[in-house]
Amino acid sequence: MTGHASGTFEVKLMPQPVVDKDAGIGRMSLDKQFHGDLEGVSKGEMLSAQGDSKGSAGYVAIERVSGMLQGRKGSFTLQHNGVMNRGNPQLSISVIPDSGTDQLVGITGMMTIKIDEGRHSYEFDYTFGDAK
Repeated sequence: MTGHASGTFEVKLMPQPVVDKDAGIGRMSLDKQFHGDLEGVSKGEMLSAQGDSKGSAGYVAIERVSGMLQGRKGSFTLQHNGVMNRGNPQLSISVIPDSGTDQLVGITGMMTIKIDEGRHSYEFDYTFGDAK
């Protein structure tokens, strides 16, 4: 079964301590509230660094999403990989294989995020494969 979900979300980023302050790496906790076809919350961690050129940076993050996806209850984990190359963004957000629980067991997929005038929205294309 394949599906498509969309909606909005709010995110709170909170700076967290880093082990080596001289490494130029930032660390944040993520706290999200999803609305729309995905109703739920997520908690996660993000690491980031800036390049020497203006508009160049990168981040990685892991977040655990819990809630209801179009009537199915459960949780799954997303992995983010984002790069900004002198202002040109690339972002990949994937469901970690075999991370789905309850009615979301077997979920795979990709999420995209859009930010328009400070408002966050998502598009989520997913598939349910064979359960373990």
